[in-house]
Amino acid sequence: MPRGDKSSYTGKQKRQAEHIEESYEERGVGKTEAERRAWATVNKESGGGKKSGSGRATTHKHAKSKAPAKTATRKSASSTRSARS
Repeated sequence: MPRGDKSSYTGKQKRQAEHIEESYEERGVGKTEAERRAWATVNKESGGGKKSGSGRATTHKHAKSKAPAKTATRKSASSTRSARS
C-alpha cells in the first residue's frame, strides 16, 4: 500500500477528516495543509487506520484533543503536622 493511501480507514474516520479539513479551510488554511492537518488529527485521536475487534487489547492510551481534567489539590505536609499537635 503506497504512502497516503486512505483505503485502510473506516468511513467514520474519512468523514471526520473531511469535516476537519473543511473547518481548517474556512479559517484560511490552504487545501493541502488543511488535508494534512485533518488526517494528522484523525490519526492522533483514533490511532490510525481500521482497528477491528471489540476485545482488542491496547497497551497505551491515545491522546485526546480535550483539555485535561482538573485534579484535586492535596494539603501540604506542614498543615497536617500542625493538626496532629
